[in-house]
Amino acid sequence: MDYGDSLRDINHFSYNELRSATDNFHSANKIGRGGFGTVYKGTLKSGRQVAVKTLSAQSKQGVREFLNEITIISKVRHPNLVELIGCCAQGTNRILVYEYVENNSLDRALLGPKDTNIKLDWGKRSVICLGIAQGLAFLHEELAPHIVHRDIKASNILLDKKFNPKIGDFGLAKLFPDNITHISTRIAGTTGYLAPEYALGGQLTMKADVYSFGVLIFEIISGKSSAKASWGGMQKLLLEWAWQLHEEGKLLELVDPEMEDFPEEEVIRYMKVAFFCTQAAASRRPLMSQVVDMLSRNIRLNEKLLSAPGFFQDSGGISGPTSSTKKSSADSISNQMSSVPVTITEVK
Repeated sequence: MDYGDSLRDINHFSYNELRSATDNFHSANKIGRGGFGTVYKGTLKSGRQVAVKTLSAQSKQGVREFLNEITIISKVRHPNLVELIGCCAQGTNRILVYEYVENNSLDRALLGPKDTNIKLDWGKRSVICLGIAQGLAFLHEELAPHIVHRDIKASNILLDKKFNPKIGDFGLAKLFPDNITHISTRIAGTTGYLAPEYALGGQLTMKADVYSFGVLIFEIISGKSSAKASWGGMQKLLLEWAWQLHEEGKLLELVDPEMEDFPEEEVIRYMKVAFFCTQAAASRRPLMSQVVDMLSRNIRLNEKLLSAPGFFQDSGGISGPTSSTKKSSADSISNQMSSVPVTITEVK
């Protein structure tokens, strides 16, 4: 098959080069496993360390999806996005070669063994939140055509040696032309992070990524997984528990005890930004550029505009808060896509 222009501007590696770089894809070099295959640490002949992602033969990702992924990523450059260095499309092999990111995934740093030397204080966590927001704002608003990631989660965020975050795994990303308001597609994300409208109807908009980012903020602050429905002493999703604590005025109970000293007002502001991101109605969620602004400045959020979050559960339905907030959530769902009603005032 002639790959033509699709691969013209990409660095090509032979299968033997990558086999040699990873010591024959030795299990000792395995550093992760994604939806489409396994990632190995490798060292090129030049001495450069790389991450080698072998796409599994069992995966549904065919040649077209492979070419789609590499052509998209190869043109994207941003400090908060993992850089694609090259690929191998030799025979039946489909392999991607990325920059190597030293501190592995956010998932491992947050939820992995506690005996590691990684200590995520508030300084690191706030930089991670802001960096992810900046990377997403770039994908959504600065690239042309825009990209919706579709699978924002802790295991897809990598941390460099200074703990700056880099968004990885664009295998699920789709181009998102300006003239399309939503694209129905097969569900590809992870349930705990899925926006309810995307999970049930397959509506793919940037606002689904915004929702996933909001859930991710709660994970980063709490050190807890959104994948389990076991929080708050009941079978509650992390977001459900967070909203309950917010209504009870106890939001700081969500904070990871490992964090010790932290600026309470700033941490609460980050969590309230996360609530704006996870509102049940997609039209009420902010743009990622607005989120960057809300996180990076000392601002007062207009909480009168905040409506309840929506939750998707594996049983196949959307659940929401059981309190008086149900009405505001229902009202907000009836809103049409419009300018997002988030007003902010700077704290003097």
